[in-house]
Amino acid sequence: MPGPNELGDFLRTRRARLRPADVGLPPGSGTRRTPGLRREEIAALAGLSIDYYIRLEQGKETNPSGPILDGLARALRLDEEENTHLYALANHAAGRTARGSLPASRVVRPGIRQLLETVRPCPAYVLTRTSDLLAANPEAHVLFPGLMDWPPGQRNTIRYTFFHPAARELFADWDRSAETIAAHLRSLTADTPDDPDVSALIAELLDGSPEFTQLWQRHDVRQRRGEAKPFRHPQAGEFTLTNEVLYLADGQRMSVYQAGPGRRDHDALTMLSMIASGCKPEKTARARIEQSADVRRRATVVTERSY
Repeated sequence: MPGPNELGDFLRTRRARLRPADVGLPPGSGTRRTPGLRREEIAALAGLSIDYYIRLEQGKETNPSGPILDGLARALRLDEEENTHLYALANHAAGRTARGSLPASRVVRPGIRQLLETVRPCPAYVLTRTSDLLAANPEAHVLFPGLMDWPPGQRNTIRYTFFHPAARELFADWDRSAETIAAHLRSLTADTPDDPDVSALIAELLDGSPEFTQLWQRHDVRQRRGEAKPFRHPQAGEFTLTNEVLYLADGQRMSVYQAGPGRRDHDALTMLSMIASGCKPEKTARARIEQSADVRRRATVVTERSY
């Protein structure tokens, strides 16, 4: 859902986050009327005329060359993802963006379904480009309470994060999860500007979530990648899992949640698997206590034999 002047808006928000000291400039005298660097400062740092830079921000110049974009990236201190995003927006503004991108396939191949079973007890699922849930193993069903209660066509992990009441409690760092989602969707709008599914999801979020609207206006960009995610699960308690993202064919991606063996977080995976198998929460807790007691008994035996 690209706006009419995505390139100019992106330049403006990147300029607003910089301070003179960030780019080696003196603070100057007087009070700045707007946050960040002035247009003339960015223009000078990028080696552009102030008039040309103003035309870029206003959307009146829509075909900047590669060297100009590189100069802007250096002046604005863009990271690699932001630099890629800048080029994507410039291509779109100049009409060089590929049109008619195919929607993500909603058919999960048998081999991928088998992989979902192979990685158990690690929760894992397959999503479309816009995070519609296509397939998941039982542990993933348990990990996200309430998600499977929605009709199949509504099961979407982004929609779940912003609209399901359980998500605010489940995600121990909900703010970061929300920031990551908004930044990821910003990247999608540049990569696939004509995807109706992306536009529809963003419109739904802008209409129903003030938090998303505020994050959307920041124009942050970020690709989905593996990261540690803390949870406060109503049955398995508090734990942190590492989410690895695997990009598949046909616009799909697979997420797998892992934890290192021998840690409390790994015990949580075992507990999720037991719940998925039909055990009651109190029984799973009792099983964990008995398992810990068994480990202590074995350690005592080993210690006694060593004397």
